[in-house]
Amino acid sequence: MTTVRTPFRSLNDLRLIGLFRLLSVALLVSVSSLAGAQAETVANDYKLAPGDVVHVQVYQNPDLTTDTRISENGRISFPLLGGVQLGGLTVPQAEALLSRQLADGRFVIKPQVIVLLQEIRGNQVAVLGQVNKPGRYPLETTEMRVADMLALAGGIGEKGADTVIVTGMRNGKPFRKEIDLAAMYNGGDMTNEVVLAGGDAIFVNRAPVFYIYGEVQRPGIYRLDRDMMVMQGVAAGGGSTPRGTLKGIRINRRNASGKMAVVEPKMDEVLQPNDVIVVRESLF
Repeated sequence: MTTVRTPFRSLNDLRLIGLFRLLSVALLVSVSSLAGAQAETVANDYKLAPGDVVHVQVYQNPDLTTDTRISENGRISFPLLGGVQLGGLTVPQAEALLSRQLADGRFVIKPQVIVLLQEIRGNQVAVLGQVNKPGRYPLETTEMRVADMLALAGGIGEKGADTVIVTGMRNGKPFRKEIDLAAMYNGGDMTNEVVLAGGDAIFVNRAPVFYIYGEVQRPGIYRLDRDMMVMQGVAAGGGSTPRGTLKGIRINRRNASGKMAVVEPKMDEVLQPNDVIVVRESLF
């Protein structure tokens, strides 16, 4: 007869295993609670808008359960009440309004209404241009700013500029503002930040570039960083070849009238967008 031996676990081992299981359960509960709290905060802050889809339930009144889309004028059609204006209200405000109207009309005694936001289609912002995930994104709270929306879009892409353009409507009038994100965050002055509204658009332009060719190791097109000097531009191109010379470097640059002009810059001169650096061959 063969005896099967099982690993012996001491009392301390069993206690440690039990403690580990309790901690694992506690962690899962905490994560679930945090996610639920965050979702509830978004729902409580968000203002309903045309195009949003909501699910409405009235406790112990299944006949009143409704899935509906908020119309262009901000109203929904609800049993017994007809048209109800929900546009511009938060979810708690919409629940309170429906409860009050059901009670005032004596349709339900002490109604308990639950409104669930199923799809956010109304308050959206278009994020366009040089971002990692361009598209339309919902305004999840009433205080979403440009940086928050850019984060949803995956951030500015490698070729994106530091300055973004925000357009939309404010008080019935066209609105446009350029925001220098680098200057704003490096300087700590957040007064230029914009609180977004439904229908806004954020456009991230392509970053400015410069060109370098001639006797350089890697001729081509390069991103023009802020306050970049001629010597840094040459370094970006890998420096001059053995046949090249850094004396007499020329830049083809458009002047104020839009015509091309040739300048002989100093090495510490700041480059301008679309400058063309020409590194010439040494005569000796």
